[in-house]
Amino acid sequence: MLIGLVTKNSILIVEYANQLRRQGKDIVDAVCSAAAIRLRPILMTSFATIFGVLPIAIGLGAGAESRRPLGIAVVGGMVFSTFLTLIAVPVVYTLLARLTKERTAHDTEEETAPPAVQGAAVPSHSGVTNQ
Repeated sequence: MLIGLVTKNSILIVEYANQLRRQGKDIVDAVCSAAAIRLRPILMTSFATIFGVLPIAIGLGAGAESRRPLGIAVVGGMVFSTFLTLIAVPVVYTLLARLTKERTAHDTEEETAPPAVQGAAVPSHSGVTNQ
């Protein structure tokens, strides 16, 4: 559960930063904007998870002694991983993004277009090639 939420939160930041880079922003501005804009959804999911598991961590009721360590581990892990997501992901993204080529919308269109070759045989629907 924790790994899934941390991964989702990280994807939110990285995907939005990639979109901003495609629009022409530089790496640092893109990742700072992405982290600031996606802060609210990340905190909302993290706090919802923490408050949902809090009754288990507090351990009220019959048999709570056996479930309390699990609740404490989930709450602590969620707090730590949220902090780590908000700090480590932008830093690592900034370091690794400098190694990649900046892609614009024009670059993406060129890669998806099939190369045109003059004089190439064009297959028809019946499987017979037309010249």
